[in-house]
Amino acid sequence: MKNKAKFQRHALPKSPTSIQGLDEITGGGLPKGRPTLVCGGAGCGKTLFAMEFLVYGARQHNEPGVFISFEETEQELTANAVSLGFDLDDLVERKKIWLEHIHIEQGEIEHSGNYDLEGLFIRIHHAIESIGAKRVVLDTLESLFSGLPNPYILRSELRRLLRWLKKKGVTTIITAERGEGTLTRNGIEEFVSDCVILLDHRVNDQTSIRQLRVVKYRGSTHGTNEYPFLIDEDGFSVLPVTSLGLNYSSSLERISTGIPRLDTMLSGKGYFRGSTVLVSGTAGTGKTSIASQFVEAACTRKERVLFFTFEESPSQLVRNMCSIGIDLNPWLKTGLLQFHATRPTHYGLETHLATSIKMINDYEPNVVILDPINAFVIGENHTEVKIMLLRLVDFLKMKRITAFFTSLTSAGENMEITDIYISSLIDTWLLLRDIEIGGERNRGLYVLKSRGMAHSNQIREFKLTDHGIELLDVYVGLEGVLTGSARIAQETKDEAEQLLRQQEIVRKQFALERKREAMEAQILMLRSEYEAEESEVLKVIGIDKMRIDRFTHNNEKMAKSRKGDVDIKSTGTNKT
Repeated sequence: MKNKAKFQRHALPKSPTSIQGLDEITGGGLPKGRPTLVCGGAGCGKTLFAMEFLVYGARQHNEPGVFISFEETEQELTANAVSLGFDLDDLVERKKIWLEHIHIEQGEIEHSGNYDLEGLFIRIHHAIESIGAKRVVLDTLESLFSGLPNPYILRSELRRLLRWLKKKGVTTIITAERGEGTLTRNGIEEFVSDCVILLDHRVNDQTSIRQLRVVKYRGSTHGTNEYPFLIDEDGFSVLPVTSLGLNYSSSLERISTGIPRLDTMLSGKGYFRGSTVLVSGTAGTGKTSIASQFVEAACTRKERVLFFTFEESPSQLVRNMCSIGIDLNPWLKTGLLQFHATRPTHYGLETHLATSIKMINDYEPNVVILDPINAFVIGENHTEVKIMLLRLVDFLKMKRITAFFTSLTSAGENMEITDIYISSLIDTWLLLRDIEIGGERNRGLYVLKSRGMAHSNQIREFKLTDHGIELLDVYVGLEGVLTGSARIAQETKDEAEQLLRQQEIVRKQFALERKREAMEAQILMLRSEYEAEESEVLKVIGIDKMRIDRFTHNNEKMAKSRKGDVDIKSTGTNKT
């Protein structure tokens, strides 16, 4: 068999936009030397998008650009760009940007088959040749074709315009207003563009949301989701967070919670760095206090903390924490701690997400606090909130940032279920609960789960003192869990019983010692009696032995004197 020639893939040439996040979504930028349609409703950011494409091209890629406006004058465009930090006058002077406003009068357009755009071609050609442009923007087409009711002529002229721009080899952006049920008012521009980007600015529940979607991109793969984007003092930025997956790395490093006994409950070492921590509980149980204690511990380690608060102002939060011995002011002054306070209703979920990620990218923290996350739940938007938090958690894990969330739960409900059902996203979950006994309301804490580590299954009494947070052992008996004064009373009772036991032990030990002493005295007396008796007996035994010896000696002496027979054993013979 003959070897088949291996097919070589060639990537479509692209012009990078340098707009944050957009090049990631499009795989490198807009199609080089081809037209791109940017459409959307009024105020969605079409002109800004196109202007940034030109400015970044001139600044960062040495590609001069031509901006043809059919609505705003050169002076208006320049004034608008100044607020974003773009000095168009300087770029124009250095022949990096060409600005031109073309005013179209409806009466000047001929309603006939001979209508063409030759005059426009000449002006664009002159602008391109004057600065050697590589990029062109036409903003917007509605003004150009407002007096041309015949769609066939419009399509023909538009095709001719785009074909001519392609031959010029310039990368073109055409902006157009969105129509009713169509991407544009005329409903035909999308069919003659190689790339179509839709900018959407919608309002839900009185909050606005900006989203971008790449509708089509000939010859290239691209992200197909809706991506939130921001327009702020830094310009246009897209957050492609939905492209994040589960391929982030996990850290084995452990960091302290700031509460020694809580560290002990988490196998003695605290949280994993880069993990997600949730503290949930009813109002007043101390969720923000635990978060602040963690903030203080992180700042003490010289780590940067970004604290998002949705219910309290930073000054109020700092004041409240001082009452329990947690002073966050020094860390604010050194810059290790930064607050961002806003109401959840200030803008939409996607904008909250976009703003949060932008601040995280700018500040580069080690720890991020969100207090509380269920403040975003308005009406029946639980699913949307969970999706937003899922995107944020994926982003934080990718950055190996430790995320600390608090969540308010309602009394009487199943406290192991959060309002937004995000337990699957959480690595360590601490649950604070009210313990009411003896007419008192006290707090308890236990570790509901902590992935990847051994952890305590016991409840601890949670106390807020003037020197921070303390965790105390609770009493568990026939009456249940005892805390507060009931625990103190039980401790007093147990101490009294313990004292009685100790006294009884001392008494028994004393009695035993007396018995031992009496026994030893008795043993001493018996030993003395024994020794005395032993002495007398030994004397008698000695006398008896002497008598026996004398008796034997006398017998032998008497036998010799009588000349009796000699003992056979001594002579060995028997004489008669």
